[in-house]
Amino acid sequence: MAMRQTPLTCSGHTRPVVDLAFSGITPYGYFLISACKDGKPMLRQGDTGDWIGTFLGHKGAVWGATLNTDATKAATAAADFTAKVWDAVSGDELMTLAHKHIVKTVDFTQDSNYLLTGGQDKLLRIYDLNKPEAEPKEISGHTSGIKKALWCSEDKQILSADDKTVRLWDHATMTEVKSLNFNMSVSSMEYIPEGEILLITYGRSIAFHSAVSLDPIKSFEAPATINSASLHPEKEFLVAGGEDFKLYKYDYNSGEELESYKGHFGPIHCVRFSPDGELYASGSEDGTLRLWQTVVGKTYGLWKCVLPEEDSGELAKPKIGFPETTEEEIEEIASENSDCIYPSAPDVKA
Repeated sequence: MAMRQTPLTCSGHTRPVVDLAFSGITPYGYFLISACKDGKPMLRQGDTGDWIGTFLGHKGAVWGATLNTDATKAATAAADFTAKVWDAVSGDELMTLAHKHIVKTVDFTQDSNYLLTGGQDKLLRIYDLNKPEAEPKEISGHTSGIKKALWCSEDKQILSADDKTVRLWDHATMTEVKSLNFNMSVSSMEYIPEGEILLITYGRSIAFHSAVSLDPIKSFEAPATINSASLHPEKEFLVAGGEDFKLYKYDYNSGEELESYKGHFGPIHCVRFSPDGELYASGSEDGTLRLWQTVVGKTYGLWKCVLPEEDSGELAKPKIGFPETTEEEIEEIASENSDCIYPSAPDVKA
């Protein structure tokens, strides 16, 4: 009998989870940060989802969050007109970077010396984190609020997306190299350094472009509006999630739908593969993060493969959260109010 996908449920947030990011693989494993409209980004152990701590300090919804490669620093973008940089080991706030409008996106350079931000004021800003008192460099050109901004090509270029446009910038000259225009809103963007691939979602489309030239590579159509997608590190397949509460897994080469799962009780806002490719994480309107196995049935993290005669071929059903929230409770609350409230993790720092 085929084994069934059993996600790990990570509760603790009290509003929709709108962004998430993994660190690279460190001597201590890898880590996961989540951005939430409750204003309290959380840090978790990446392979298990175990809660490590909550970064406290924002006074509005947190729209974007990221970790540097070695998971020593975190950065967050928020509706309180600030981006913040944190010590991801101690949980201490290192600096607050004031903006003139809502900040939606943050990204570290590979050496963690610079932070890229973007938001509703349509400007890209580059902060020298070794000179926090210095004014940031600014890049203008977007005609609507910036949703996502990423370093690419070994930090020599920048990719950014507003409502219906993706732009490629040269870091040295601070000028636009090329742009892509879409007839509908761009919902997400992921940069894959290995192969210089850019993954863009808009409407039901999942499109791959060259991150160097923005030339199209291939695209897939999903059965529902897609809010986010992610490519497996080995480029074997991709996962996507969106408005129909489902996660879809596709073969990258053929475009064939391999699997689909419904686990969330609200639209999926963000999905990302772990750096080792063993799992992918999803964040939803229902206030939870879920971790899913790339290869169902493999013993990994909190998943333990059991023999068919022990459990009818299904996996053990690990479920985590701090504190615990049952599936029935989540479903009941989510059905009553899309801005539902769930038990949250204690207000302590990482």
